[in-house]
Amino acid sequence: MNITKPYGNTLDLIGNTPLVRLAGPSEAAGCDIFGKCEFANPGASVKDRAALGIIRDAEARGELKPGGCVVEGTAGNTGIGIALVANALGYKTIIVMPDNQSKEKMDTLRALGAELVTVPPTKYSDCNHFVHTSRRLAQETEGAVWANQFDNTANRKVHLEGTAAELWEQLEGRVDGFTCAAGTGGTIAGVGLGLKERDDKVTIALTDPHGAALYNYYATGELKAEGSSVAEGIGQGRVTGNLEGAPIDTQFRISDEQGLEWVARLLREEGLCLGLSSGINVAGAIELGKQLGKDARVATILCDTGFRYLSTLYNAEWLRAKELPVFDWLADA
Repeated sequence: MNITKPYGNTLDLIGNTPLVRLAGPSEAAGCDIFGKCEFANPGASVKDRAALGIIRDAEARGELKPGGCVVEGTAGNTGIGIALVANALGYKTIIVMPDNQSKEKMDTLRALGAELVTVPPTKYSDCNHFVHTSRRLAQETEGAVWANQFDNTANRKVHLEGTAAELWEQLEGRVDGFTCAAGTGGTIAGVGLGLKERDDKVTIALTDPHGAALYNYYATGELKAEGSSVAEGIGQGRVTGNLEGAPIDTQFRISDEQGLEWVARLLREEGLCLGLSSGINVAGAIELGKQLGKDARVATILCDTGFRYLSTLYNAEWLRAKELPVFDWLADA
C-alpha cells in the first residue's frame, strides 16, 4: 500500500487520483484498460481539477480579488468543484445550470452554499443558453469573474501539467492510447497534449456520445450531430477554445446503451459505482484497445460517482421513461 505524507491543505487533495486496471473491459478489449479514478477528488469528479486551475489562474492575473465571486455555467460537476475551491479560498459562487440535470447535482450545489440559477436547456446559439446567461451574470455582479470553462485554456493546462503527468508516471511511461469524451474539451486536449509531449506515438481518441457533433468533425471535418444522449456533462456541438489544436488521432461514437452496459458491469462485477460518462469512456477505451492490439495499454477517465445519479441512471422509472434498458437488479422497482 502506498501511504503518502499528510497534505498541507485541502486543495492539495485535488488530483493525484488512483489508476486502476479494469478487469472486464480489459478482457473485452484483449489488452489492458485502465481507469483514472477522478471520483476520488474532493468534489467527486474530474472537474475539480479545472475548477482549481481556473480559479488559481484568475488570481494570478489579478482578476479575482479577496472577497470576490466566481460565476460559471455548468452541467453541475464543474460548479461543485468551483464551490468547494471557492469556499476554501474565501470566494462566493454563482452557478447557472440547465434545469434538466440531476436533482442530486442541484441539491449538492445548494448544500455547498452556492447560489444556483437554473435555466431551460437550449442550443448554444440561443442567448438564454446557460453559458451566455452565466457570462451576463458575471458582468452584472460586482467583484465577479466568469470561469468560462469551455474556452478558458487554464482548464486544459491543468490536465496537460497534472493529469497527463500522473498517467505517464502511473503507467511507467508505457502508454499506448488514451481516450475520453469531450464536454469542454479540457481533459482530452490537455491529456492528449501532455502525453504527446512525452511520446508522439501515443494514440489519442475522442469518444463521443450520440447527439454530439465532434465525432463527425474529426472524421469528416463537418460539425454534424446525429441522435441523442442522456449523458450529462459530455457531448459538444462546437470546437471550444480548449479543443483548438487538440491532437485527436481517431474517434468513436458510443451509444447510451453501450455506456450503460459498462456502468452496470463495473458496478456488479468490480464494485465501481459510476455515471454514464464513465461508462461511455470505458466503452470507447475498449474500442481503442481492440484497434491497438493485445499488448496495448489504454487509459481513460472515470469521471464521477454514480451516487450523483440516483434519481436518473439508477432509477428504473426514469430509465423506462427514456426508453433505456433497466439494470436487472432494479427491474422490479
